Amino acid sequence: MKELEQIISAAREDFAAAASVADLEQAKSRFLGKSGSLTGLLKGLGKLAADERPQAGATINEGKARVESLLRARLDEILARELESRLAGEAIDVTLPGRGQRPGGLHPIARVQEQVERLFRTMGFSVADGPEIEDDEHNFTALRMFPDHPSRSMQDTFYIEGSDKVLRTQTSPVQIRYMKSHAPPIRIICPGRVYRKDHDATHSPMFHQVEGLWVEEGVSLADLKGTVTQFCRAFFERDDIGLRFRPSYFPFVEPGVEIDMEWSRKDGEVTYLEIAGAGVVHPDVLRNGGIDPEKYSGFAFGMGLDRLAMLKYGVDDLRLFFENDLKFLAQFR
Repeated sequence: MKELEQIISAAREDFAAAASVADLEQAKSRFLGKSGSLTGLLKGLGKLAADERPQAGATINEGKARVESLLRARLDEILARELESRLAGEAIDVTLPGRGQRPGGLHPIARVQEQVERLFRTMGFSVADGPEIEDDEHNFTALRMFPDHPSRSMQDTFYIEGSDKVLRTQTSPVQIRYMKSHAPPIRIICPGRVYRKDHDATHSPMFHQVEGLWVEEGVSLADLKGTVTQFCRAFFERDDIGLRFRPSYFPFVEPGVEIDMEWSRKDGEVTYLEIAGAGVVHPDVLRNGGIDPEKYSGFAFGMGLDRLAMLKYGVDDLRLFFENDLKFLAQFR
């Protein structure tokens, strides 16, 4: 077919003249598109006599295959030229040293937790652990936070739907579980993650606590003060550490105190930051743990590991520890 040969010749010229993939696509549409010349020939087969259609169709399809072959060949040429151009412009200097993989390091909170555990072990404490998903009994009721108690309003947070399970709001449930399975003397710390709804510069919905419990005959508030003071002096490596013990209320201790530490802010002002709640273990809590309060007494405390890290490293916003900014975290390697 003379018209078919003319179309193939025109396609060869147009494809050769295309300087880019976009130009080639436009040329392709002129021959193989919905309104292309080859497509028009195929549509015209219906006008031919029935005995002419098979031969004409085969001839047109053969011509179409030649056009597609010309198209692929030109596309390969254009892509090869573009690749050569890009490689020439993006030459790699193989004499440069490799970047390498920098060594990693512990997260500052993990680093602080390890140091806290190590220091309390030197004072005769062992490390206890427990579940992060707790039941109401161990997380609240056994600690004298009953369903209608006002202290729950600060801690009623993340519950598992359809159950009494809650993401623990403190590591105190570990103390209850430990007392039920161990007889005095008991001297433990309980580090781990806890969950509450707070979120600001000094609070986080997920944070880390370390709680301590010492139950033995004759243990008093004086032992609590001595233990916490000794720990803080060792942790911050300062014998002149500024600590403040303030009377406070917690349902699971009596009497209760809050412990504050001197904190120098970036603006130079020296103030106090709360680092712990503590007190003498309430007799009911001892009973709930299976311990006779007529024979044994004890103290308990709960410190924020994140607060300790803020004070130790001079960080003024707790949220920096959890934003995964590698530039920030690299300072602690």
